[in-house]
Amino acid sequence: MASGELKVDLSALEGVVTQLNGVISNLGETTSNSRYRTYLPDGALGSADFTEANDLHLAHTEMKQHLEDIVTHIHGVVDDFGTKTKKTHGAYQDQEAEITSALSGGDGA
Repeated sequence: MASGELKVDLSALEGVVTQLNGVISNLGETTSNSRYRTYLPDGALGSADFTEANDLHLAHTEMKQHLEDIVTHIHGVVDDFGTKTKKTHGAYQDQEAEITSALSGGDGA
């Protein structure tokens, strides 16, 4: 490879896409857990006689929503990065195929 040339390792880029798909899959479970496995019904922390029960329930509900928002944001960022990585991988594959075709005497079209 001559000075100034850039070589892209498509297999490494493909590995990144595979790993990102795994992260997205795991985030699906995390999203579900944060939404459905952290539910706390009214009265679960005590009766109306326990004056702090409502405050605790409200704090729990706010934290639950915050966690759901964080997981949703992370999912969006990873999904966006994965999509861009897939597009980049495809573009490099196409370019490599064109160059190979041109070098082997093909017209590249």
